[in-house]
Amino acid sequence: MKNKIQTAYKKSPVFIQNLLISAYGFYWKSRRLGGVFKTHVNEFKRREKFTKDQWREYQTKELRKLLAHAFDTVPYYKKLYAEHGFGPEDFKKFEIEDLKKLPCLEKEELRKYGTTTLLSTKRKKGTFLSSSGSTGTPIKAFFTKEAHQIWSAAYEARIRNWAGVDHTMSRGMIGGRRILPDADAKPPYFRKNYAEKQVYFSAYHLSPETASNYLKGIKDSQLDYMVGYAMSNYLLAEFIEKKELQAPKLKAVLTSSEKLTQEMRSTMERVYNCKVYDAYSGVESCGLISENSHGELLFSPDTGIMEVVDDEGKDVAHGDAGEVISTGLLNFDQPLIRYRIGDRVKLSKNQETVSGLHMPKIDEIEGRTEDVVTAKDGRKMVRFHGLFVDIPKLVVAQLIQNTTEDYTINVVVEDGFSRLEEEEMKKRLCSQVGEVSVQFNQLKEIPRNKNGKFRAVISKVP
Repeated sequence: MKNKIQTAYKKSPVFIQNLLISAYGFYWKSRRLGGVFKTHVNEFKRREKFTKDQWREYQTKELRKLLAHAFDTVPYYKKLYAEHGFGPEDFKKFEIEDLKKLPCLEKEELRKYGTTTLLSTKRKKGTFLSSSGSTGTPIKAFFTKEAHQIWSAAYEARIRNWAGVDHTMSRGMIGGRRILPDADAKPPYFRKNYAEKQVYFSAYHLSPETASNYLKGIKDSQLDYMVGYAMSNYLLAEFIEKKELQAPKLKAVLTSSEKLTQEMRSTMERVYNCKVYDAYSGVESCGLISENSHGELLFSPDTGIMEVVDDEGKDVAHGDAGEVISTGLLNFDQPLIRYRIGDRVKLSKNQETVSGLHMPKIDEIEGRTEDVVTAKDGRKMVRFHGLFVDIPKLVVAQLIQNTTEDYTINVVVEDGFSRLEEEEMKKRLCSQVGEVSVQFNQLKEIPRNKNGKFRAVISKVP
């Protein structure tokens, strides 16, 4: 059914594609913004006034509930914690500091067991969302409607509202959805989701020559703000500026998914005459870092418990950087406890905030860096995780651009992986960058760079 709809979409004229996207948008709007959404937006706002003691009390209470629930209803944790000598009585008096007594959950475990033993046996009907993110490891996160609404409420209260916008305003989105199936697609390079007052721009057709069409989409729909990939939004702003085009003033630009540099921020603020707000989370939704109007990056303690640790697993001091280990407090249907996300942050040395909020303050979100790939026709693009999602037997993958016409895909696979999977990945790549040659290397392990960070996309093209 899904493939039939995609085929019909690809063959349809633009106005029919807009209607199909709007129908899909209506479904997602009701799923995310219905039910308990408004109630939880108010709850997230109410908790912003918490003191440090109130936050600790809240997190401790939620953590104990989560651990007891996980032990009782999630087979993976019941077996794991029993093997480590923990039982239901231990979780009744569990403290946040005790988390380090529990083993970490690796991405590989989530990949292996995320659709089976990592799910609660008492879960309601839900949906799996797929991603490989910046780690190259394909994973599936499970959400019921209610869990999705709660997470959407966190996004509304702590990302949109902190930036002075909300979900009722018109917005432009540059993200990973393939709204234009072909690399050589003609303008317009955007489609309209009337149900959510959203214009969805292609992340895979950005170039100085196409910038004017993107700008037309922004102007004609009188967009209030832009959201999406940090690098893609920056590239669009850079091309608009280089072409000496005039962009309208926006209320905000909300970026995510990649590291936001000062140059990127300055360019977007100059072009759109508004502030840029950075944020960090992930499809797993087990923690949220967002920027407020004072430019402070704050971790929301009601979305999860964030540990920032050194190579030995010890908490780093304020002012130092470390690996993020997160315990999500919002999704009890697929609990992620001491989950190694694969990213790093630097804690602020001075934890006092100008805003007066008692939330952990972050100086920098490290990592999240992928190279920009340049197609043969000059288009610039990032975020190739769509190549790897839902590929059977794929453990981890890495894309390397050797030249504009030659690519290498390194893969770590399980038994049963075949040429059919390789052909599917090549087909997906060519649909984004055009016809190119692709060599596959099956490895036991994909090398990391000197600082130990995995790079999912590497480009050797200047």
